[in-house]
Amino acid sequence: MAETRPLAEETTTAGWRWEVSRDPQEAHTLLCACDAHQAAASGTPAPRRRPETTEARVRTGSVRLLRHGAHAAGMFTLTWDRPFTVDEEVYPRADRPIHLSRLAVAPAWLADGSLVGLRCVRHAIEEAARAGADVLRSEANPDLRETRSLLDILGFRQYGPTLGEEGGSRRVHLQKTLRTAAPGPGREG
Repeated sequence: MAETRPLAEETTTAGWRWEVSRDPQEAHTLLCACDAHQAAASGTPAPRRRPETTEARVRTGSVRLLRHGAHAAGMFTLTWDRPFTVDEEVYPRADRPIHLSRLAVAPAWLADGSLVGLRCVRHAIEEAARAGADVLRSEANPDLRETRSLLDILGFRQYGPTLGEEGGSRRVHLQKTLRTAAPGPGREG
């Protein structure tokens, strides 16, 4: 399905809505299109995405989709299961970490520097807090400077080193505190 960019006057009207994705193919197509666009813009390789993973995430209701009219403009996955491999010791203590992954914006919206990515991350933060998470964890490509800046501005902090090789697939592990964790044994509150 080809994505089309609405006319400027359409972007200022209502017509935006959030939904839980029900179509794995639509979600996977959006994810891969965003990855290809970002790879071309940053000169880094696009991650390999498995349709089976997208299908599993859609089936469990973990994929949130932002629509403008009938078109998918952005998406993200929010899950209690770790979608990436990292030693949990890299992060500060948390009681209820939730994970943000597969953040994607339709290339037509990326081209104009729209706020779709911001809307996606803000919605993920709101949903994570409503779900009772104390932190929101994510993995990001540090070479996607605009994405990384957005996450920094919204309060995500890097924990651990940058992994991967320059010019290859690189990643950092980020966390945003949503509420302070309860003190552990032997800790003051």
